[in-house]
Amino acid sequence: MASVAELVPVVGATVACEAVGMPRASFYRQAGRSVNPVRPSLRDEGAAGERSEQILASPSVPPRAHPRALSAAERETVLAVLHSPRFQDAAPATVYATLLDEQIYLASERTMYRLLAVEGETRPRRDQLVHPTYQKPELLATAPNQVWSWDITKLLGPAKWTYFYLYVILDVYSRYVVGWMVAHREQAELAERLIAETLAKQEIPAGQLTLHADRGSSMTSKPVAFLLADLGVTKTHSRPHTSDDNPYSEAQFKTLKYRPGFPARFDSLEHARSFCRGFFRWYNHDHRHSGIGLMAPATVHHGRAEEAHAARRAVLSAAYAAKPERFVRGAPAPPRLPTAAWINKPDTEEVAH
Repeated sequence: MASVAELVPVVGATVACEAVGMPRASFYRQAGRSVNPVRPSLRDEGAAGERSEQILASPSVPPRAHPRALSAAERETVLAVLHSPRFQDAAPATVYATLLDEQIYLASERTMYRLLAVEGETRPRRDQLVHPTYQKPELLATAPNQVWSWDITKLLGPAKWTYFYLYVILDVYSRYVVGWMVAHREQAELAERLIAETLAKQEIPAGQLTLHADRGSSMTSKPVAFLLADLGVTKTHSRPHTSDDNPYSEAQFKTLKYRPGFPARFDSLEHARSFCRGFFRWYNHDHRHSGIGLMAPATVHHGRAEEAHAARRAVLSAAYAAKPERFVRGAPAPPRLPTAAWINKPDTEEVAH
C-alpha cells in the first residue's frame, strides 16, 4: 500500500489522507514540524498537491525571535551588569531592585535568571561550605580511667536569662564523677584547668586515657586540645547533632535534674555549688547505678566491686538455704558486674570482619 507521502503529489493531501485513514493535521505535523503548512483548499486539489510537495522538500526554518525579546545588544548589556564587580555576588532579585531604586530598568528579574541559565550561571554564585564526613566514635572501656566523657550543662540562675555552667567529667566504665565545677560562664580556659586538675588527681599516665566530648566550643578549643596533647590523652568528639554519641554524660545530667530537691532556679553561684557538692557525693557513693550491676560508682571505680558482689552473693545464698521454697526459679544471684562499657558498640558482623 502506498504511503501518504507517495500519494500526495498525485491526488493531493485531502484525498491521500482519506485513502489511508490519516487525519490531515497528523500529515502536516509529520511532514514539516518546523514550517507553517498551508492547508489546501478543497476546491483546488492540484494546488494542495504542489504545496504538500513544498512541505516535504523544504528545509527546517529557524524559529523567529519573539517581538518582545531582548535584542543581542540588550542581552549583552544585562549580562555585563550582572557580571560587574558590583553585582557579581548578588542575586538577580537584588540587582533588579537596586536598579529600580536608581531609576534604571534593563530587564525583568525572570529575564535575568533566564540569561544566567543560558550562561550556565544559575548554580550558587559563591562556594558553599561542604561539611566533612564525621566518623562515628566507637570507644571501649574495660576498666576505670580508660575512657572519660565530659560535658557542660546550664543551671538556671536567679533571674530570667541568667545561668550557671556545670562542668562534669565522668568515667565511662564506673560512672564515677572524677571531676566537676560550677562557673559563671562557659570558657575553654576553665575547662582546661578542670581537666588538668582531674588528670593529676587521678594520676593518669600518658597514653592510657581517651577523653570524649561533644563539639561544643570549649570541647573543640585549642587550649584544651594542646593540654591533652601535652599530657598524652587521646581526644574524640561526637558527630554533630548526635546526642547518642555522648550517652553517659547525657544520662548523668538527666539523673541530676530529675533528682528530688533539684531547684527550679539557683539563687547564687554558691547555692549551685552547694547543691552539686551534695549531689555528687550521693551520686558517687550512695547511688546504686543500674548500668554497673546496681553498685555505687565509687565501689566500681576504686576496685571494690568484686568484694561487694561476693558479699551480696553470700547474703542471697543464706536466704536461699533458709527458705528455698520461696525461690521458684532456683538460687538467686546478684546483678552481674560490668565487663565493658561501649560508646557506639559495633555490630557483631563488623567485629567479625
